[in-house]
Amino acid sequence: MNRPLTMPAAADSVWHTLREEVEKQVAGEPLLGQFLQPAVLDHPDFEHALGALLSQKLECPTLPRERFKRITLDAFHDDTVIGTAARQDLLAVCDRDPACNRYSEPFLYYKGYQGLQVYRIANWLWGHGRKDLAIYLQSRVSEIFAMDIHPAARIGQGILIDHAHSIVIGETAVIGDNVSMLHEVTLGGTGKEAGDRHPKIASGVLIGAGAKILGNVRVGEGAKIGAGSVVLDDVAPHCTVAGIPARPVGDCAGRQPALDMDHSL
Repeated sequence: MNRPLTMPAAADSVWHTLREEVEKQVAGEPLLGQFLQPAVLDHPDFEHALGALLSQKLECPTLPRERFKRITLDAFHDDTVIGTAARQDLLAVCDRDPACNRYSEPFLYYKGYQGLQVYRIANWLWGHGRKDLAIYLQSRVSEIFAMDIHPAARIGQGILIDHAHSIVIGETAVIGDNVSMLHEVTLGGTGKEAGDRHPKIASGVLIGAGAKILGNVRVGEGAKIGAGSVVLDDVAPHCTVAGIPARPVGDCAGRQPALDMDHSL
């Protein structure tokens, strides 16, 4: 019998609200019942539902659904921070994306949210020495969600990856909490250098669509990167940069632009 992995379901407001939303959707659109019932309603808690959904998305002959689901549950059980981060990411999407007003939408449909949660499982595998399987999951995420996140990258909580198409995050990249980025963002290297070679993004940073941040550069807390910019040098905290190459164009109006989602320069 499935048992909740973390907090009791009654005390988990995210899970409680998610179930209520899905129950209403099944009542209003019975045709979706065969999808929504096994995706959410058949499970005792948030972790089991997320594990089942990700397993359904990624399954293939070499990655059977039930075996990958078991891996996700092992990860959630071993490190409860993964489940906490998944909830915080869900809250971030609903709070910052004006197109989203229900927990169920990113949970069920948004590839940025789903791909990020697979990364979290791959990162757990990487940390436990199962690097080949972690790299395999990276490849599957690239195929299914059009995102390429190395499992060794370190990513905080409350992350919004909006639209997500063509996201690239390199092996030694570090991303703090409450960061927002749009599609076609690259956190990459500058060439053939080895070692610590990818960007370090502090908390509260907003990265516009198509921005490229290259090399072992540091983007300070609460900074803003304009859409289409190419960042090759460090960015000071609470500074707005834009252009190719990116240059300072002003200070950020708010302390955490990632929360405001104001892309004006």
